[in-house]
Amino acid sequence: MTPSTGTGTSTTLSTTATDTLRFATAGSVDDGKSTLVGRLLHDSKSVLADQLEAVEHASRARGQQSTDLALLTDGLRAEREQGITIDVAYRYFATPRRRFILADTPGHEQYTRNMVTGASTAELTVILVDARNGVVEQTRRHAAIAALLRVPHVVLAVNKMDLAGYSEEVFAAITDEFARYAAKLGIAELTAIPVSALAGDNVVEPSAHMDWYGGPTVLDHLENVPTAGRPEGAPGRFPVQYVTRPQTPELPDYRGYAGQIASGSLYVGQPVSVLPSGRTSTIAGIDVLGRRADSAFAPQSVTVSLADDVDVARGDLIAPTADLPPMTREVTATVCHVADQPLVPGRRVLLKHGTRTVTAIVKDIPSRLTLDDLSQHAGPGRLTANDIGRVVVRTAEPVALDGYAASRRTGSFLLIDPADGTTLSAGMAD
Repeated sequence: MTPSTGTGTSTTLSTTATDTLRFATAGSVDDGKSTLVGRLLHDSKSVLADQLEAVEHASRARGQQSTDLALLTDGLRAEREQGITIDVAYRYFATPRRRFILADTPGHEQYTRNMVTGASTAELTVILVDARNGVVEQTRRHAAIAALLRVPHVVLAVNKMDLAGYSEEVFAAITDEFARYAAKLGIAELTAIPVSALAGDNVVEPSAHMDWYGGPTVLDHLENVPTAGRPEGAPGRFPVQYVTRPQTPELPDYRGYAGQIASGSLYVGQPVSVLPSGRTSTIAGIDVLGRRADSAFAPQSVTVSLADDVDVARGDLIAPTADLPPMTREVTATVCHVADQPLVPGRRVLLKHGTRTVTAIVKDIPSRLTLDDLSQHAGPGRLTANDIGRVVVRTAEPVALDGYAASRRTGSFLLIDPADGTTLSAGMAD
């Protein structure tokens, strides 16, 4: 893996205003994530006047002479009082080139689990590093999570370059160290950008203080990085969320299956199977936003009707008969444990996969990941909050589970406490 640091010619890809990029920010405490996001929103003119006025008022109340742009995302009162991000803050903004869904995730180790939430659906993760501190443990933790979640693109934003004298040597040293670690994780798409979120260098506008850097600004890269778009070759997966029977005079016997296509595509006339029963049929019709369509693809929400009267219920999966996911009752996976209560072998849980939830038991916890050297600590006995480890789970009923490498949507699952519905772990199947 060779990181892009702006020393070569950047490639500009054609985009349209209809493109949407989901991305997340991550980094250690006080690395400047919220300030970067605030600067991005402010300088791209994505902040309403009343929002900016409220932030200016809050900044003055805290005795600050200038506007604290971090307050644009630190929306909770507890966050503003403590000066840290606690919850995942979602922001929606757009430029003439692209729409964006942004998840600003917490930096404190205590809230690492929130980063999993923010990055689970992201196509790009911006990992911030304080130029004065370099790569720290939390940086490695966030990089490991991005790799485990198979986020396609990673941006290393070396922040607070103004406090490091805008030094090219500092930037190069941090980039080299992070790139070596990222290569061990299998991160292939890495772009490094030197920035000062506070001063605005290389966030939206190019910096006048780093003429040695010839690459894109953060916004340039966000606007031009390729999005997933229509997946080519991905397996068709349609978890049934709702069975609809309108029983109108025009459609007296209509039965449709509504939900969101998780991956791949479906088309009228396609032979499909319903899992876990294994019953087969053919797609007779597809409705998209109330209109008939010949085909549909992820992530469209659709209603599908079948040619045969097949028993289909919420939680079932409709998939092409020629490309079915494996059915299993023993799930081996990597999980990020997010609950305060530990996960131990023998624990009874619910496994939620797509729209299907089944009872299960944690059979074994073979290892826990050590982030310093990426080694596996064998036989940990338990996983505690923010731990990443390997688990083996036995389900009471078979589940149609893809490998996470093949499909992020249908290769992932949650482990849930059956007593109170608390999410225990987020899992990625082998």
